[in-house]
Amino acid sequence: MSDLDDPRVFFAAERTLLAWNRTSLSLMAFGFVIERFGLFVHILLPNRPQHLQRGLSFWVGIVFVALGALMAAFAIYQFRTVMKTLKSNEIPAGYPVNLGGVANAVVALLGAALTIYFFFGP
Repeated sequence: MSDLDDPRVFFAAERTLLAWNRTSLSLMAFGFVIERFGLFVHILLPNRPQHLQRGLSFWVGIVFVALGALMAAFAIYQFRTVMKTLKSNEIPAGYPVNLGGVANAVVALLGAALTIYFFFGP
């Protein structure tokens, strides 16, 4: 339980949640670029076999995308844990407290969908 009675505590927790959101998005974008780098190399080296194999860039990219999705999901859990410790007077009246969590949930779901697409897509 927080004893600060200051709404800045809530805003700091929300900023932290959104910082985790940016970090998870960056990891997923980096993973996407790494995963597609294998396709780029395949196009540049036409003397290789025609079928695409799942090489190192595929697996490293998948790990980054999955890590970003998991990070977004864990950030929601962490934010909710902090929210349970705050008193009602530390949260501004009428302020929507769940928007950051919803944004992170969307990022986590899209990251999971991207991971599944990489495994089963064309």
